[in-house]
Amino acid sequence: MYVDQELVDAVRYVPIDALKGYRRHARKHSKRQRRTMERMLREFGFLMPVLIDGECNVVAGHLRMAAANGLGYTKVPTIQVTHLTSEQVRALRIADNRLAELGEWDREALAREFQDLIEIDYDVEMTGFEAAEIDMVIEEFFEPVAENGADDVPAAEQEIVSMLGDLWLLDEHAVYCGDARDSTCYAALMRGRRAQMMISDPPYNVRVAGNVSGLGKVKHGEFVMASGEMSETEFEAFLTDYIKNVVAYSEPGSVHYHFIDWRHLNVLERVCHKFYDAQLNLCVWVKSNGGMGSFYRSRHELVLVFRNGPGPHINNVKLGSFGRNRTNVWEYDGCSTGTKDRRTDLALHPTVKPAEMIADAIKDASKRGGLILDPFLGSGTTVIACEMTGRRCVGMELDPKYVDVIVRRWQAYTGGEAVHAETGLTFAQIGDMRAGKLLLAAPADGEA
Repeated sequence: MYVDQELVDAVRYVPIDALKGYRRHARKHSKRQRRTMERMLREFGFLMPVLIDGECNVVAGHLRMAAANGLGYTKVPTIQVTHLTSEQVRALRIADNRLAELGEWDREALAREFQDLIEIDYDVEMTGFEAAEIDMVIEEFFEPVAENGADDVPAAEQEIVSMLGDLWLLDEHAVYCGDARDSTCYAALMRGRRAQMMISDPPYNVRVAGNVSGLGKVKHGEFVMASGEMSETEFEAFLTDYIKNVVAYSEPGSVHYHFIDWRHLNVLERVCHKFYDAQLNLCVWVKSNGGMGSFYRSRHELVLVFRNGPGPHINNVKLGSFGRNRTNVWEYDGCSTGTKDRRTDLALHPTVKPAEMIADAIKDASKRGGLILDPFLGSGTTVIACEMTGRRCVGMELDPKYVDVIVRRWQAYTGGEAVHAETGLTFAQIGDMRAGKLLLAAPADGEA
């Protein structure tokens, strides 16, 4: 490799205390820029020397010098530009900052670079872009949109394939058939990992009949638990059991979203305040029209938002700084909307959430490649939302019937094949085997 020896010889390490910032430096640097530069110095090292004049006044590199000082550097590489006149030095200070502003990004090329870095699990924010900016650039060119089948839910088959204890691998996602109250189920699902964000839509301890299913054609059975049969004390214990698990299997600072209805908001709040460090907000999902309800028809659901543990949480909204103009009022169609597609969704699961709504929440508080935990997957909307946003879903569902729905929904949306983690067989092969249609080959003579 060619090395410009003259340039190498020109580099001198100078005590950082000897460097003097230019008192009329025209470029201001934010705290965010300084933090980003500190991260880059830790990751890449000090690769670009500070330009100084003959009296150690900084010509170019004020931000690098400030970040190095913050990291405890005692010396930094410098190059003296003593061949320049004082007028040229002044002009160079301005030009060095101005030239970068005159260029523009090839956004498609940038999106491809981001995608490549994400695919190899590299921290793409080392580029200096924030998570919300990265999402926006990639979505311009590569992201599927919610209208392209994201809300299509396949019908449950008569023959159920999944069984309790099954772990299905859906490319980057994992779905476990198990109980959200049981810590051993989380151990099997998470496999030593912790979630970057959690979103849950537990049963509300409200009977489906009369509250979700009405007098029309759409009828549903009750949920396998917390479907109106629990007392308030029992429901509080149910919430406690699952929340202590999602807290234990999530990163400190992770944002947790809990859907609930107005009847049990007080119970959920009481439990959440036992486990979380801070409540971040209370969001309201406002639907386009009302569903079932007593006295007043229900047109909203509530979403409690908490921070798990100490430390900062991921905030990709930042008051719209990067184009995410979000409020705590979420306006999305509900399944009672009179469109054919939404009626179909409601016929297949009593509490289907719009994929676009869940995708937006995920983008608010996680990064690409991040692990998103959902202990009550239901029809699998969180899996689809993670697929849409470049995140990885780890989810759980107790009812084998709905585990099948989740797997088939993901397969229909992506064209992929789910694989049984223990056997390596596909979902279709496991279905045939459990129906007695597939016989596994016996080992050959001499094989164990």
